[in-house]
Amino acid sequence: MKRRLAVSSLIGMASGLLCWLIHVGRQASSNDFNWALHSAQALLLHEDPYAVHLPPHGMPYPLPAAFFALPLLWAGSRLAGAFFWGASSALLAFGLTREGYTRLLIFLAFPYWAAMLCVQWSPLVMAGAFLPWMVPAALAKPQIGIPIMLAQPNWRGFVACAAVAAASLLVLPSWPMKWLGQLGGFESYVPLLVLPLGLTLLLALWNRDDPDSHLFLLSALMPQHWFYDAFILWLIPKTRREILATCLLSWGAALWRGFHTPNSWAEFGLAAVGWIYLPMLAVLLVRRSLNSLSDPGVADRNLNHSDLAHISTAFTLEL
Repeated sequence: MKRRLAVSSLIGMASGLLCWLIHVGRQASSNDFNWALHSAQALLLHEDPYAVHLPPHGMPYPLPAAFFALPLLWAGSRLAGAFFWGASSALLAFGLTREGYTRLLIFLAFPYWAAMLCVQWSPLVMAGAFLPWMVPAALAKPQIGIPIMLAQPNWRGFVACAAVAAASLLVLPSWPMKWLGQLGGFESYVPLLVLPLGLTLLLALWNRDDPDSHLFLLSALMPQHWFYDAFILWLIPKTRREILATCLLSWGAALWRGFHTPNSWAEFGLAAVGWIYLPMLAVLLVRRSLNSLSDPGVADRNLNHSDLAHISTAFTLEL
């Protein structure tokens, strides 16, 4: 436990410092944690957080997001964002080290660094997969929180979510309607609906006994914005080989963005499916084939010619 705490603290401090350095000199609008900060301040002043004028392309968060910002109101935007990012990374690292240190390699994935650039919620929401008392963070960003909550249900986490949701309704009963009313301009893509590759993600159904397939498919059904929302998929790979392969391929999305200016969110979606989702699909299908070979006596898990064809198709599309 002491070693886990030490390692997690070091990761938190290093990532928080790096986040602060990245955002020095940048516009405050690049910090997505700002909405939570401004909303927390509005709550203390008995004002309506959803009456605040939003910047172009700015989107509101559910009101529970403001609760996570209350302890950081003393700091400025950049410093608060750095503390938030460092704490989120530390909590995720602590959860990941529950069964060893190999899974810390997921911090090499491009979506983690994309999330750092915007001070996003992905690491904190992912921490809820390991720490039930952090599950309420899913309320701050439901499109990435719902897949984790449903794929890895935990009754203590649900109780904590219910308590936080109830508290938010007591503070501002009308916030769900106000929040939904401001989502009309939300720009996003749904991985499963991205043509022509999106429908291939349904091949994960061949490994439906694996809870990771549930997380994968639920995530593919959610509207997503840029690449950082896909970081939750790194709850899927478990071995060093799986993690390093998917992390390496994810940087293809960064290279694509560096050399190409997308004309639509559909192009972002296509890059996310090609460089992030398809490698994760390959992990799930290869895992199924290995489980079938090691357990040939179970009829419904036997590797047949149809399964081999599907796996071959997935790898061909990925390449």
